[in-house]
Amino acid sequence: MTILVTGGAGYIGSHLVLDLCERGETVWVLDDLSTGRRALLPPQVRLIEGDVGDAALLARVFEEAAIDTVLHFAGSIIVPESHADPLKYYRNNTAASRTLIEACVAAGIRRFIFSSTAAVYGNPAEVPISEAAAQQPISPYGASKMMTELMLRDVGAAHGLASICLRYFNVAGADPKGRSGQCSPQATHLIKVAAQAALGLRPRLEIFGTDYPTPDGTCVRDYIHVTDLARAHALALDHLRDGGESAVLNCGYGTGFSVREVIQAVRRVHGASFDVVESPRRPGDPAQLVADPAEIRARLGWRPDLDDLDTIVAQALDWERRLGEAA
Repeated sequence: MTILVTGGAGYIGSHLVLDLCERGETVWVLDDLSTGRRALLPPQVRLIEGDVGDAALLARVFEEAAIDTVLHFAGSIIVPESHADPLKYYRNNTAASRTLIEACVAAGIRRFIFSSTAAVYGNPAEVPISEAAAQQPISPYGASKMMTELMLRDVGAAHGLASICLRYFNVAGADPKGRSGQCSPQATHLIKVAAQAALGLRPRLEIFGTDYPTPDGTCVRDYIHVTDLARAHALALDHLRDGGESAVLNCGYGTGFSVREVIQAVRRVHGASFDVVESPRRPGDPAQLVADPAEIRARLGWRPDLDDLDTIVAQALDWERRLGEAA
């Protein structure tokens, strides 16, 4: 059987594709390459260049290949941009996901794994956050992902589509073997931006908000290594293939670091300082997002291998150096 990975040429999707290929899976990738890169994919992977919201294209793909599972990564992910252009997010994330889910039902696909986000929680009442916490997104990005989760819940009940929704906390780092990493030049991921600043690829790093109700006034996040996250998807695939029930699961380590602590880690690992400026808060940034990972550990048996901030930072720095050498 074939696995279809939408957005598989992107940052997180490409890491999962590498993992699946190492397992001997047959993988097709559907990606419009707006942010993804063909070069991140192993040579044996078939790339279909196109829009996940193209119903006719999806019908052709499902007719041609014996696909047993869809892993859906394609979408827009920048929180500030979602406030400036909410319709883009409801089109690329919610509407396109609806088209994909409908195509899966029509083709008789039985398994679906969805790239969701901790942004569905908004400003949580308690930290760490369990999956039972209220979903109160404060950005169109978070709302667009929440809507897809709801669609999968309802379609599962109506049509038997089993699904795992993985709510990512802050994904960071790069493939330890140097095969993939975050490539988008406009990325807003803190560790990537800090690595670029440390290497002189950006003139400075901005801290957006220093008056949050946290120990040092800056936002606190749970940073998960992208390779550990990819392995969570592989375990979710095994779970569904073994007849496991649908689930919504947090993907994080359960440890939070502030923006200032991340900056200190980048300076420590890099061995040099870089300019930092303080700016006002951005819309859509909760004060703290830290996972309670108990459920994913119990359901999938997931155990992280790279739960170390300095390791994540070191590999992010290595990836930025590789990108600079390839430019």
